Amino acid sequence: MRGTDGQIYAPLERRQDGREAVSVIQRRIIVAAGICVMAFALIGVRLVDVGLMKGSVTGASAPISDQPQSVRADILDRSGVVLARDLPVGDLYARPHAFADRREAARQLAAVAGVGSNRLARAFDSRHNYVLVARQLVPDVQAKIRQLGLPGLEFEPAEKRYYPEGLAAVQVLGTTDPDGNGVDGLELGLDSTLGHAEPGAGIALSLDMRVQYALAHEVEQARETFGARAAGGIVLNVNTGEILAMASLPDAPGETGAAANSDPRRNRMAQDVYELGSVFKIFSFALAVEDHTIRLDEVFPIAAGFHIGRYTIHDAEHMPSTLAARDILAQSSNVGTAQIALRSGPERQRAFLAHLGLLAPVRTELPEHAAPLIPGHWSEVETATIGFGHGISVSPLSFVTAAAALVNGGRRIVPTFLKQVSDARGEQLIKPETSATMRELLRYVVTNGTGKKADVPGYDIGGKTGSAEKVSGRGYVAHRLLTSFCAVFPIENPRYLVFVMLDEPHGTKATFGLALAGFTAAPLAGRVVAHIAPMLGMPTDTSAVVQAKDNS
Repeated sequence: MRGTDGQIYAPLERRQDGREAVSVIQRRIIVAAGICVMAFALIGVRLVDVGLMKGSVTGASAPISDQPQSVRADILDRSGVVLARDLPVGDLYARPHAFADRREAARQLAAVAGVGSNRLARAFDSRHNYVLVARQLVPDVQAKIRQLGLPGLEFEPAEKRYYPEGLAAVQVLGTTDPDGNGVDGLELGLDSTLGHAEPGAGIALSLDMRVQYALAHEVEQARETFGARAAGGIVLNVNTGEILAMASLPDAPGETGAAANSDPRRNRMAQDVYELGSVFKIFSFALAVEDHTIRLDEVFPIAAGFHIGRYTIHDAEHMPSTLAARDILAQSSNVGTAQIALRSGPERQRAFLAHLGLLAPVRTELPEHAAPLIPGHWSEVETATIGFGHGISVSPLSFVTAAAALVNGGRRIVPTFLKQVSDARGEQLIKPETSATMRELLRYVVTNGTGKKADVPGYDIGGKTGSAEKVSGRGYVAHRLLTSFCAVFPIENPRYLVFVMLDEPHGTKATFGLALAGFTAAPLAGRVVAHIAPMLGMPTDTSAVVQAKDNS
């Protein structure tokens, strides 16, 4: 069709049809592009699922990082013995769709990897493309799995914490979770340091594994001998605050008898508190000597007991009618100690114990600690009973920290599980002369008092016994005892303190049926000292050894 301008035009109907055709084509192109975009998005999601997300054995997804896992620092004893170390392991993942028979694959993998076959089969039947089969498989197990010849298996590099010394110091070292984070003990207390160390780094502890094994051995032998529910001990350097050993037994599950219900991972020395009984008398005497409220040769009435208010304090064993102050400590008289404590009075006694750190939790690198139990109302009755170790409960670690200051020249120490290279004594808590007098008194307890069975010829041990009746209901049970002994050596210039404790020991034929600390805890402390002193390079006084043999 020719227009008036001479040009040829298509009919109007044909032009309209052409525009409609173009519009249809454009719509089809847009739809096709949208389909392509969706396809690429699905492929991307698929790649993320394949490359970054792997289903767990329960069907949940867990991210896998491309970043190499940081290796946790070694834990070493003071001589370099490895106590904890990360070793390479592998986390096993599977692609269930690659198996010809998923249930048979689950059965074979479960048998080698040590996981539940039914649970694994259910995970393989789920819609997840990747399933976590097992974590932290050692190289030997990985090799056995590869020998199965199953397709679709992958091992992701991982680390597992190993403790080459087994249960030794288990409550002190603690544990980590499968992701390498500290759970308890020093693994938790030092978590930030251990987890951010340079490759190949190690942290040296104050622990001496020779001393640790010796302490644990002697304590366990005594626990068995006296049928005690539990037992424990601490070896402390009184000048540096270093804890060379700490044992809390039983330290393994599955034991029979009274200890079966106890938690083997619980550190009784740090996180439990006890009324320690007569071993606590050393603080009453230190205060009295510091304030000059007694003379060591001063005589006190004993036999008739001591009346205070509506109460009468008696001694557990028969005592003479009178005792000099030094013999009150040596023979462990509650009656005499109550009179001495009352000379100080409630306010002064409380202030002194707080000054020594006994009225607050003691802090170390261990996250586990315990707050003391102290009376809400501190009257003369409480002063008298606290004087001989009843009515106040502290942790053994808190006790030894304060006791160290009484013998090391009177200076505060901060207990630590990290190796120290020098003397770390701090603030002067009591006068040096008071400390010297306390050392004389503690030696007198061993030579002339209830601590005789702790004596080791050649090492000049000083110490104090403690026999505390345990609380049951609203009162004390006479034949349920917590016995302890605090030993210090060499007493003239102390370096080490040994504290041991037995929970409900029973008398034996050798002890004439008696379970008091002088027959149970004192000889245990002596055996520990005899065992560890040569390891620590402590010279013996040969003349004392010869004299002891002649006297025997």
